[in-house]
Amino acid sequence: MAGVSSCMKYSMFIFNFLFWVCGSVILGISVWIRVSKDAQKELGVDSSLFAGVDLLIAVGSIIMVLGFLGCCGAIKESRCMLLLFFIGLLLILILQVTGGILGAVYRSQIETSLNTTLKDNVDLLQGTTAEAKQFQETFQKFQTENKCCGLLNGAADWGNNFNTDIDGSQICGCDPNGEEANLCVSYNRRYVYKTVCREVIIKYVQDHMLIIMGIAFGLAVIEILGLGFSMGLYCQIQRK
Repeated sequence: MAGVSSCMKYSMFIFNFLFWVCGSVILGISVWIRVSKDAQKELGVDSSLFAGVDLLIAVGSIIMVLGFLGCCGAIKESRCMLLLFFIGLLLILILQVTGGILGAVYRSQIETSLNTTLKDNVDLLQGTTAEAKQFQETFQKFQTENKCCGLLNGAADWGNNFNTDIDGSQICGCDPNGEEANLCVSYNRRYVYKTVCREVIIKYVQDHMLIIMGIAFGLAVIEILGLGFSMGLYCQIQRK
């Protein structure tokens, strides 16, 4: 029994030490990005992404605290620390499962919300205000980079602004004689990209959702292992 307990104890310690290191790395990088202007410029992080960085800081802090509790609980054989570690990890796992269920249940509402947002942005493409002009410049760069045009209905989304050049370039301009020939379609006596940007945005979201789901699944496996280690060691300490 003592050998099993010792093996369990040190396995628990190593597991939580790695857990604590991961939390430290996440926290350190997140804080560095949050406070360093050079890091924000180099990584292309602006104020609109600070909420995500702040979330990473919170996640890193929680992981560090849980890793610390797990390490100390394993080495000192403290049932209190092990129980706190177990409860904290269990709550995180429950939140992950709840988030996944809510995401699946409200998927149609999320798509509806996305379509509503795109419709609002179509109005900006057709607008003439300073805010609309700024959005149009940003979106024109997005179209050029992703070789797409418009948000919902292609070039028609631009309305009367379609024939207005932005930064010296044609809106949705596509070269039918170059490598982009198969991406072009004729519209209003010139060639534009035939792919609607909504498709590009949805594909981007779907691709990143798969990555997020993979990460969440991997974390869930690690968390279940942590729950098993902590409860196994807790029970062995209680039997002594």
